[in-house]
Amino acid sequence: MAEPSLSLHDQQFRLSRHIRDPENNPPPPDVEERRLQIYRELFYNNLEDLLASNFPVIRRILGDTQWHALIRAFLRDHRSKTPLFPEIGREFLRFLETRQQTGAGDPPYLLELAHYEWVELALEIEATRIEDIAHDPSGDLGRGIPVASPLAWALAYLWPVHQLGPNHLPDQPPEQPTFLLVRRGNDQRVHFSQINALTFRLLQHLEEFPAQTGLEHLTALAVEAGAPDQEAFVQQGLHMLSQLHSGGAILGTRPKAKE
Repeated sequence: MAEPSLSLHDQQFRLSRHIRDPENNPPPPDVEERRLQIYRELFYNNLEDLLASNFPVIRRILGDTQWHALIRAFLRDHRSKTPLFPEIGREFLRFLETRQQTGAGDPPYLLELAHYEWVELALEIEATRIEDIAHDPSGDLGRGIPVASPLAWALAYLWPVHQLGPNHLPDQPPEQPTFLLVRRGNDQRVHFSQINALTFRLLQHLEEFPAQTGLEHLTALAVEAGAPDQEAFVQQGLHMLSQLHSGGAILGTRPKAKE
């Protein structure tokens, strides 16, 4: 029995479903198989190439079979909220997060590793400009209010994501988390550096309490840490603020209001 004719809208949706998941969705009628093959290959190859370039470490770790199965599942199961190619990596993260929540059986480090790899692209395309942020680059970081760079992100991971690779896949995360500072420099390149827990907490505190002076931040952290010698803790923290400023993670201080 002949299949009833489809509206243009129905044909388009049937074609899109077929291209995303050809094994489970038949194509619309009267479309030449040769043309369908071209559409399927263009769609898959373009997105697979893009994701492989965004997540090269995951690509190497998973190998051909697991990688292509994961990409097929992404195209089949995930509904992206944006048509923009630079945002596909973020959509892939959302897909992996859903898989983790539903117990899909992915490697336990996969979501964190994907986030670590995605951060580089995210910072590369971040539109914020340092010159648009009011700050005094030579301000007193202790008495003034430090201004953190929006192009420097402090990140914490359970897994040592910066060390993972095909030849290093630990069965369990280490006892201590991994803290990283990811920053886009004046050369417009993204730089990664490992930081300690105190530096991470300081950068976190700057974000949580943006109206506090450097000394107020450090005093609060000394109390939080239960430091036996608060003065020494604060002095160490001032040195840390100076290093973060030299490295570009802190831009300077908030300019004083004009009288």
